[in-house]
Amino acid sequence: MKWLHRFFEKRNNTPAFDKYFDRFADGQNVAGVSVTVDTAESISAVYAAVAAISETVASLPLDVYRRTDDGREKARTHPLYALLHDAPNDWQTALEFREQMQRHVLLRGNAYAEVVWSRAGRVEALKPLHPDSVSILRTADDRLLYEATDRHGRTRRLLPEEMLHLRYHSDDGVLGRSPLKVARDTVGLALAERTHGERMFAQGTKLSGVIETQAGTTKAQAGEIRESWAAGYGGVGSHGKTAVLPQGAVFKTVSMTLEDAEWIEARRLSVEEVARLFRVPPVLIGDLREANYSNAVELGRYFVTHTLRRHLVMWEQSISRTLINDSGTFYAEHNVEGLLRGDSVARSGFYQRGIEDGWMLRSEVRSLENLPAIEGIDDAKETPPQDAATPPKGSPDAPGSDAAPSKGKAA
Repeated sequence: MKWLHRFFEKRNNTPAFDKYFDRFADGQNVAGVSVTVDTAESISAVYAAVAAISETVASLPLDVYRRTDDGREKARTHPLYALLHDAPNDWQTALEFREQMQRHVLLRGNAYAEVVWSRAGRVEALKPLHPDSVSILRTADDRLLYEATDRHGRTRRLLPEEMLHLRYHSDDGVLGRSPLKVARDTVGLALAERTHGERMFAQGTKLSGVIETQAGTTKAQAGEIRESWAAGYGGVGSHGKTAVLPQGAVFKTVSMTLEDAEWIEARRLSVEEVARLFRVPPVLIGDLREANYSNAVELGRYFVTHTLRRHLVMWEQSISRTLINDSGTFYAEHNVEGLLRGDSVARSGFYQRGIEDGWMLRSEVRSLENLPAIEGIDDAKETPPQDAATPPKGSPDAPGSDAAPSKGKAA
């Protein structure tokens, strides 16, 4: 079994030919600004996109199932069920753990959690590790080892069976890559645009240029004019004031204004670029220009199908590969039914068709709608509802009956 490897492998003497670690945290200057995980997340669109994905993934039900002869059933007694559903360790809830791991995947491309096994071969805890504290070694026999450094500076080597590793868009199969790392220039441009706006508003006045004075103005006089200008028209509170220049002085604009540079439109484009990087509908990160009530349901389905699906499958396959010994019998799966179902009218029509066609039971409908079970509801005979104003079918007064009186005049 996979968990037995940790008792026999000599991890401390294993030669490593390659060592992998993420250098994105160091940051680089792009468009005159430093692009790191922290600076990138300070962009509201990036923060909103990461929050939309990580919060949704973490809040979805993640259950362990057992395969049976007639389908499947929830394996509530499986030791992994409580870890994924309730609490994976002593200080986090399942939502907090999964949200932290998903954020690491999106922002850094990799998420790590140490797997604590019991001597009976059961997972006892999942402890998240910061990606910056983990490096990966590739051994001579092409196995991976993980070097984890704790907060005291001590380094330990962990086997693949002792590490839950989630990757995003890996280029070499070892380390994942985040959208921020791949599209660093796009993020840097958004940071530069924000910095430009901050500096513009900090200076207060929209005008940007030079004050041309008369010939013979001394250096001291020029300094007094500059200080007087800054004191009277600098800062956001001075925006819109009428400037008064010394006699003979002329102000000349030498740079574009915000309107000339279409700064606001550029900021909107940055929101769209970030949404495109994370494959998130712009509506979900606050861009409401294309939002309306008619497409809300379809946007939710798009979010599940084109954004969340890849991340959900990543979680499920990694759990089956690392945490479940008997993956042929047990497996983990998310429940996305709550996100995919439409409005009440569409759901009722869907359920009615399923019951009438015989591929869905009434008890299953109540379970999907989180309603309490009713004993014997599946044994009830099908009795289609009758309109109070319509006589029962087959009666003399029923429409289409030969005995029904004619509405026309008597002959």
